[in-house]
Amino acid sequence: MPYVDRQNRICGFLDIEENENSGKFLRRYFILDTREDSFVWYMDNPQNLPSGSSRVGAIKLTYISKVSDATKLRPKAEFCFVMNAGMRKYFLQANDQQDLVEWVNVLNKAIKITVPKQSDSQPASDSLSRQGDCGKKQVSYRTDIVGGVPIITPTQKEEVNECGESLDRNNLKRSQSHLPYSAPKPPSDSAVIKAGYCVKQGAVMKNWKRRYFQLDENTIGYFKSELEKEPLRVIPLKEVHKVQECKQSDIMMRDNLFEIVTTSRTFYVQADSPEEMHSWIKAVSGAIVAQRGPGRSSSSMRQARRLSNPCIQRYTSRAGECSTYVGSHANVPS
Repeated sequence: MPYVDRQNRICGFLDIEENENSGKFLRRYFILDTREDSFVWYMDNPQNLPSGSSRVGAIKLTYISKVSDATKLRPKAEFCFVMNAGMRKYFLQANDQQDLVEWVNVLNKAIKITVPKQSDSQPASDSLSRQGDCGKKQVSYRTDIVGGVPIITPTQKEEVNECGESLDRNNLKRSQSHLPYSAPKPPSDSAVIKAGYCVKQGAVMKNWKRRYFQLDENTIGYFKSELEKEPLRVIPLKEVHKVQECKQSDIMMRDNLFEIVTTSRTFYVQADSPEEMHSWIKAVSGAIVAQRGPGRSSSSMRQARRLSNPCIQRYTSRAGECSTYVGSHANVPS
């Protein structure tokens, strides 16, 4: 689900068809920044990327004319919506129907600008009142009709460089690599409660790396990716004292951060959204309650799965966060 980050920008993960009509969707982290008049996307949350990492693509909000559901245009692409930007259509996939509706709403709200009526052959200048960065309130725009789509372009020289980096008018830069969001593992006999990608802090170097986490009835473990068979580490739930939202998130400058406190170490884990963070906290807490309760009946484990909002759902052909495998392994330090 889109969420508001520390800089008051709307953020979240989506899949985008970066090359038009390719049919190949790649997982990207999107930032909608109305103050910068931009909608940009990165390989991952910039908090998890090396300092100075460049974005994968960018569109000025003034170039986007409409955002709408694309179910009929792309019936094979689940939870798909489309952004119309000039002569190009950008197709994106949300995580679920609610995610789709929220992204369509926030994008349409961000691009909502009153354009005066005019004939297709007569471009007009329009002074639009927009609250911009660095205190700019009045910006002059020119409105052109291209292919029946209104394209709004600033008529004065951009001044954004005085306070930040100017946005590139080229819509996209081709990506050279992508995050490990490949197809999930097939279901196994182990009772997996929840699985998916998160970012964790290392024990020694204190660097942040994306890992594939899996929670079952007895353990929570993490792998280098969902394609790996052997976990980097497995944490027995009997050693976990508590799981909670991290109280040091402001100091550590991390959104959606929670902590798994064990006898020997506190694991700091960052989820992709507030909803995912709370889902992991409920999942692990529910599994601990079920394990330590009076007996380990099937009803207690069903209750743990209900608390977890389990990851046993769609994610078939799409790059997903969900899988179902955790076994009992010896601890291997990461």
